[in-house]
Amino acid sequence: MLLKPEKLAEHLRGKMASLYVVHGDAPLLVLEAADAIHAAARRQGFDERETLTALPDFDWNQLAVATGNLSLFGGRKIVDLRIPNGKPGKGASVLADYCQRLQRHDNPDNLLIVSAPQMEWKDEKTAWFTALSNAGVCIKCTTPTLAELPAWIAGRLERQGQKADRAGLAFIAERVEGNLLAAHQEIQKLALLYPPGALGEAQIRDAVLNVARYRIDDLRETFYARDFGRFARTLEGLRQEGEAPQLALWAITEELRALMQIQAGLKQGQPFNALCRDLRIWGARQQSLQQAARTFTRAALRRALTTAARLDRRIKGLDRGGSGDIWEGFLRLGIALRTCSS
Repeated sequence: MLLKPEKLAEHLRGKMASLYVVHGDAPLLVLEAADAIHAAARRQGFDERETLTALPDFDWNQLAVATGNLSLFGGRKIVDLRIPNGKPGKGASVLADYCQRLQRHDNPDNLLIVSAPQMEWKDEKTAWFTALSNAGVCIKCTTPTLAELPAWIAGRLERQGQKADRAGLAFIAERVEGNLLAAHQEIQKLALLYPPGALGEAQIRDAVLNVARYRIDDLRETFYARDFGRFARTLEGLRQEGEAPQLALWAITEELRALMQIQAGLKQGQPFNALCRDLRIWGARQQSLQQAARTFTRAALRRALTTAARLDRRIKGLDRGGSGDIWEGFLRLGIALRTCSS
C-alpha cells in the first residue's frame, strides 16, 4: 500500500500496519515520518524497540531473530531496520521471505519499520521492495520543488500557529534554496522569536537574515573599537564555523605588531601617514590604528604579544606546559588588553 506523507498522520490515528517502509531523497522528511510511526506505536503499547543497521557486513539472521523473539518484557516490540545505501544485498531474499510470512500470519505484537534513502525507479521494481510495499505501508518522502516549497513552509508554520503572506513565504524559500533542513531550522526560529499569529515580512527578514557569518577582518574591527563583547562573539563565531586558529592568531598578532611600530615611530617624531605608508596600511584601517595607538599602552601591547607567542607555541604543540582551549586563550588576550588600555 502506497501512502502519501501528508496522509500519514491521519493513517496513524487508526489501526497501524505491522510493516512500514519509509524512503526518499529528503532525509528530514524520512526521519520525521519514522518518528511519527514510532510515536504512534508507543501510544498503542509498543514499549520495546530494537534498532538494526544493515551495513555491507550485516548478518541478516539478526532480523529473523529480532522479529521472531517475543518482547523481553512481554509487551509489544518495534524493530527499526535501517538500510543506509538502499541495497539489502543478500538480505533481499530475507525481506521477501519475511513479507510472505507476514501475509500468511500477521503478528500484531511486532512492528517492522524499514528506512532507506531514495530508491531508484528500477530498485522500486525489485522483488524485495515490491514485497515490502505489498505487505505493508510504503511512504515515499520527496523534496518539494522550488515551486512547491512556499506551500510546504506555510504548512510548517501552520503547525506552530503562525502564518505568512506570499512574499514572506517566497523570501524564506529563496533564502534556504531548497534545503529542507535549513528551512526547518528557520521555521523553528520563527516560533522561538514570535508568538502565534500572522508574521510580517519585516519580522521574517529580520529573523531569517540574522544568521551571522564571521570573518577574520571582523576581529580587527572589534579590536580597534574596543568592543570586546563583539570580539568574544566573533571569536566564538569563527570557532563554530571551523576557522583555523592559526589564521585568527595571525590577524591579532599582525595588529599588535603594527600598533607597536606606529607607537615607536610616533615617539620618534615620524608622521603618522608616513608610518602607515611604510606598513602598507590604507583607508579606514589608518583611522582605527591611529585611535588604537593612543588607547593601548605600550606595556599592554608587549604583554599581549608575549601571550600571542605562547598561544602560537601551543597551536604548534611546542608549549607542553600550556593548558586550556586555544580560543579561550584568544579571549583572555582580548580581556587583558581591555583592562590595560590608557
